[in-house]
Amino acid sequence: MPNGLPPAVEQRLHAGLRALDLALDAAPSLLAYLALLVKWNKAFNLSAVRDPLEMVDRHVLDSLSVLPYVGSGRLLDVGSGAGLPGIPLALVRPALDVVLLDSNGKKTRFLKQVRLELGIPNIAVVHSRLEDYRPESPFDVVISRAFAEAETFFTLARPHAAPDGRLLAMKGRRDHNEIAKIDRGSGKLVIHTLNVPGLAAARHLFELRLTA
Repeated sequence: MPNGLPPAVEQRLHAGLRALDLALDAAPSLLAYLALLVKWNKAFNLSAVRDPLEMVDRHVLDSLSVLPYVGSGRLLDVGSGAGLPGIPLALVRPALDVVLLDSNGKKTRFLKQVRLELGIPNIAVVHSRLEDYRPESPFDVVISRAFAEAETFFTLARPHAAPDGRLLAMKGRRDHNEIAKIDRGSGKLVIHTLNVPGLAAARHLFELRLTA
């Protein structure tokens, strides 16, 4: 393939997109992103996952499994790391305005390179800790993937969300102790079971719906 990935990677991505009921329009851009991730991962250790086939399931499709709960408008991806879930979401939903936030300089350099090489107009990269970040306006959705315990994330993220916005924490198993610690405030907590094609591990989304 022109991007250097084995043909099986494209096949698995196409099958996964179909399973998620998504069009294949973004597949070339998603594959180009994966190729950059594989290349940079060798030197920058962006992900513990090394196999491009595993990256399809555990990174790209896992990120896209939350699409039904993302909506539209402005989205803040906290602790974006290698751009997950923000970059796959931005590629599949071009109308979504995505900010990728991370405190690691090496990772934000990678994110800026992805934006430059792929020409993704609807993402911005910010090198900052969440506690120090001061956006010009609040976000409709604030999301994290393995950033912190849900309660910690919800507490830190709430000031950055619109009064009627939503906080989304991507999680593995449904931890009842973690859920019990969550301060819902005036919001409503909803927990969704995510089905990720090719991934047998449990995946959940903790959604805190804020009310003005």
